[in-house]
Amino acid sequence: MKNKILMGLAAIVMVAVLASCGKKPQVQIDATNAAITAAKTAEADVYLPAEFAALQDSMKAIDAAITAKEGKMFKNFKAEVAKLESLNTLAGNVTNNVVAKKDEVKKGAETILNDIKAVVAENAKLVTKLPRGKEGAAIIEQFKADLGNVDAAVADAQASFDKGTYMDALNKIKAAKEKADSLNSEMKAALTKAKIRF
Repeated sequence: MKNKILMGLAAIVMVAVLASCGKKPQVQIDATNAAITAAKTAEADVYLPAEFAALQDSMKAIDAAITAKEGKMFKNFKAEVAKLESLNTLAGNVTNNVVAKKDEVKKGAETILNDIKAVVAENAKLVTKLPRGKEGAAIIEQFKADLGNVDAAVADAQASFDKGTYMDALNKIKAAKEKADSLNSEMKAALTKAKIRF
């Protein structure tokens, strides 16, 4: 009889221990979600999109694993807790890395913004030297329109830079520089063909 009571108590203790292991790790879930939100606030989605997407994907996978285990009688979330803690640390690292990446993008945008000024100034001189001829006037007008579009794009990129949206500024100024360089090459080719010094 005594053995049956002890066995019964042991079984109750065992169930209690297993049940306590089976409690959803809400504290760790909340902490990890907060770390991912902090990474988004730091603009990780803009400056480190692949790393940020990986954070979100990992969190979805952990959530799915927790949800799958919740329906079981005896559940153990040890593996998920370890993954949550690791992901929390990783989210913190991503947040810290955004600062360096943002600075790198800022410097890149600044460099191209400075470099394009010389190309824009040269293009303004080259367009005045283009031959007029029969079709020349229409071609010159097209070049002037394209140069005006480049000027507008540069101003737009500068505005983005001044607002602190450096990735947006970098993307805009790269496109503007590409167009400005293309126009520069086209005008130089036209001047070379017409045997006009530039």
